Amino acid sequence: MDINTLKKVFEEHTPKPIGTHRYYSVLVPFVERDDKLHILYEVRAKNMNSQPGEICFPGGMIEANEGPKEAAIRESCEELGINWEKIEIIGSGDILYGYANYTIFTYIGVIREEDYLTLNPSPNEVEEVFLVDAEKLCKNPPERHEEKVVALIDEHFPYFKLGVDESYPWKTGKWIIPIYEVDNRVIWGLTARITDNVLGYLNCEYRE
Repeated sequence: MDINTLKKVFEEHTPKPIGTHRYYSVLVPFVERDDKLHILYEVRAKNMNSQPGEICFPGGMIEANEGPKEAAIRESCEELGINWEKIEIIGSGDILYGYANYTIFTYIGVIREEDYLTLNPSPNEVEEVFLVDAEKLCKNPPERHEEKVVALIDEHFPYFKLGVDESYPWKTGKWIIPIYEVDNRVIWGLTARITDNVLGYLNCEYRE
């Protein structure tokens, strides 16, 4: 092991997270109806292993050899039953870094109303799709609750080797959980957080 080894390994190295990490990408689709912007949401199929029946955006895990944008489009096409050319990507939204070793990229897109009306959602993944008036969401800010993130150290942790005891001040954190109630539906969690973030750029009166 020498300097040349270091150079060979790290000169062209692409940084990545240390440890296990998962990458996801979602589309925040807007549909213009009656001269108003609406946001399209999905209800996850009840037979899904993860979060069945919950409200979400189209999207999923980024596969090898594809970028976040490509993943958002691919997943949206698969879930909504729409051809890729009928999705207009306006631009990138913000990135959500989760405390449970995941990152979610967001993309803002537009689907024409006539294409929305002919969607053919995958029954294995999507129970239904629906629209919510973006202005209605802006005028009805979500409830906000906090999830406390604390360190739970295993009982065999060798404090004595480190010269510390069980009172060591491990870092803690918090996670905001927004909850929207609109049109007799409840939108919460990551979907609500992304909604909240996007609406903040559209001159809503509030922002997280």
